Amino acid sequence: MDSLKPVLELLREWLPFLITLLIGILVVAGAYRVLIGRRPTGETGNIVRRQVLIALLVGILVVILILELPIDNEPRGQLMSLLGILVTAAVALSSTTLLGNAMAGFMLRSIRNFHPGDFIVVDGHRGRVSELGLLRTEIQTERRTLTTFPNLYLVSNPVTVVRESGTFIAATVSLGYDVPRERIEKCLLEAAEHAGLIDPYVFVLELGDFSITYQAAGFLEEVKYLISAESKLRANMLDSLHQAGIEIVSPTFMNQRQLKSEKMFIPEGSRAPKRKVAAAEEPRPEERMFDKAELAEAAADAEVALKAVVEEIEQLQKDRDALEKNPALTSHLAALETKRALLEAEVQQRKEEKEKAAEADSAESKA
Repeated sequence: MDSLKPVLELLREWLPFLITLLIGILVVAGAYRVLIGRRPTGETGNIVRRQVLIALLVGILVVILILELPIDNEPRGQLMSLLGILVTAAVALSSTTLLGNAMAGFMLRSIRNFHPGDFIVVDGHRGRVSELGLLRTEIQTERRTLTTFPNLYLVSNPVTVVRESGTFIAATVSLGYDVPRERIEKCLLEAAEHAGLIDPYVFVLELGDFSITYQAAGFLEEVKYLISAESKLRANMLDSLHQAGIEIVSPTFMNQRQLKSEKMFIPEGSRAPKRKVAAAEEPRPEERMFDKAELAEAAADAEVALKAVVEEIEQLQKDRDALEKNPALTSHLAALETKRALLEAEVQQRKEEKEKAAEADSAESKA
């Protein structure tokens, strides 16, 4: 029995520390599971706040554990000093990477020059934003792949953002000096109009030694379908020039085969006018290319709309006297409550969709 006394004394001294350690681990693990573990991959609304909260919880737990250690005050003070030195050293060593990316993340979120779902171009990489994080930003490219950029890289390099309200798209073609400019411009304007572009125009970009470079452009309202619109513009330019009997060949073009003089280098199928396909009948490859970015944009829009409705409801509820005197405000409040319920259901649905997409991506990566 006497031999167990030292063990019992030691256990009694360390029991508060062990209990605090166990409770702290459970709290941090539960917070991580609730705030981050169950968060769909495409959700970007509060990711920065959640990551900072987890880091603060871990720091607080470490400090509490040091205070609970069954040691004298002097060694405890030395441990606290050591912890401060380690934190300072870590911050100093990671100032160019981790801390730099974190500060860049805060900067990007404060500037708000792009949002989930926006088209951006960074150093030749083009895609739609699918996730905004504390340390990184993820875009989904036209091949449906995911490209990740450190936030410090985005702050240090020019970022081109395609505006949601629309953008101008353009395509170029080089034609010989033997074709009248007015005839070419007419064909290119028709091609831009058939591509569904607004306010089309044609520029003469360059007078080369053997050919003239023309640029056809127009305003595109639906920027979600930017890739298809660019392809459609080039295809319509090709068809329009061929239907007008204009060969897209350089004056230095040479073919060693003996052909008749009336032979033209235009595919037979391109000479006949084609039926104009309605926009609704055309396939939209962007819907599959940027599926994750679409989910991120829809979720962000739903969260913003829900926040605006909640703020308006709270504002109306503060003025009780006005509600009692004005029946119109009461009915408007009821309509807002209905809208809030619908938006909450939509936000929940978006979260479930992103959870399914995240599970599918995880299964693909494991396979």
